[in-house]
Formats: sequence, C-alpha cells, structure tokens
Amino acid sequence: MTLFPALLEAYRREGLFAKAVDAGLVDLQISDIRDFARDKHRTADDIPFGGGAGMVMKPDPIVGAAENLGDEFADAEKIILSPRGRLFDQIEAERMSKMQSLVVICGRYKGIDGRIPEIIGAREVSIGDYVLGAGEIAALAVIDAVVRLIPGYLGDLDSAETDSHSGRDRLLSPPEFTRPREFLGHRVPEILLTGNHAAIEEWKRRQSLRITLERRPELLENVDLTDEEIAYIQALRSDGI
Repeated sequence: MTLFPALLEAYRREGLFAKAVDAGLVDLQISDIRDFARDKHRTADDIPFGGGAGMVMKPDPIVGAAENLGDEFADAEKIILSPRGRLFDQIEAERMSKMQSLVVICGRYKGIDGRIPEIIGAREVSIGDYVLGAGEIAALAVIDAVVRLIPGYLGDLDSAETDSHSGRDRLLSPPEFTRPREFLGHRVPEILLTGNHAAIEEWKRRQSLRITLERRPELLENVDLTDEEIAYIQALRSDGI
C-alpha cells in the first residue's frame, strides 16, 4: 500500500523477482492509497493536530485501501514502515518468508495517522536508525529480504544460508573472491586455491569471527564458540582489534 506505486512497479518487473512472479513463487500486488481518498484532489495528507512541521498521512484513505485488499489478506500480518518501529532483522525476514501473505504499508511525510495501527491491526517496523523520505525504499528492503528466502527463489538456498546474519551463529560473512587470481597487484588468498575444503572452511570461519569482532562485536555474545575460537578472539583483542 503506497502513495507512489511506480516505485514498486519497477521492482516487480526486474531481475529475480520478475522471474519468481513468472514461476508462481511470489506475487506483489500494489495498492495506490490515493485511489481511496474522498475528495476530487485525491488528498492523502493533512496538517498535524497540535501543530508542528510537516504533513501526516490521513487515516481514511489508508483504511479504505486496507478494506479493499480482499479476503486473502484479511488475516495477513500488516506492517507499517516507520523509523520508530521495531527493528527489522534477518530473524524477522526468515519468519515472514514462511507466511502465505504480508501487507506492507509505506509511510511518507511525518508519518501515518497514529490511529491506524489499532484500527487495521498493524505494527510499525523500522529497517534502521535513520529516516527516509520514501517508505517505499524501506518496503522494498523488507520485501527483498523476505522473498529471497522463499525456497526456489535464489535457485541455491545455501547461498542465503551463508549470508551475513544467517545460519546457526549469525556472524558476518567472510570476504568472497572470484577471477582473476591477481588484480592490480592484489592476489586472492592462497588458501582458497588449495582445494583443501576443511582448511578453507576453517579460514572462512576465522575471517567471519575477525570481521564480526571488528564491526559488530555484540553479535559474538550469543555464539557458541570452541575453546580454540575463544583463544583466537582473545588474541585478536590483544592485537587491538
């Protein structure tokens, strides 16, 4: 549900999503909230009660759009993209990927009338601690994170399971390399060329631990580490990482 459907139409026509639609794996139905405005100017926003800068999305067009969704969405989970919402993460993406349907409402301006979540049974979701001018961008981030986890979408589900924030430990992923072996004087790590899969997996695991320690150390708090890995992390910390 959006005030700017063209932003979502482009996504529906391109890349893996378009192929998944053709294969019947997923569908994206786009509802223009302005179609349910009650005046000839299709007004969907108004000034806020209590004063203040900005405009607020009106409740009546949103409720009208929600009521028009049809029976298949009657019991669907409904989310509103808002910077004050609960943080969306990979665990949420995995949960949503198992749903039959999901209703995503794109916020705009100063946000959506505060009565809407209770009226239509929606909850607010945020993709990060920053503010966007277009809720459609946040909606696409959620949609893309969710649909790529649907079996058959990527072709190789292992590709998703080895991503950052995925798998058993949800560590950041190690760096990846491809041909050529040497580029502008920089070589691919020799371990990746040995064909020794056990050694390669150990190298990747250590790279994940190192990168996670450097960039998102809080993610290590819930990881079941071996004694050897604990010693490795302690050594990294001793080196100032």
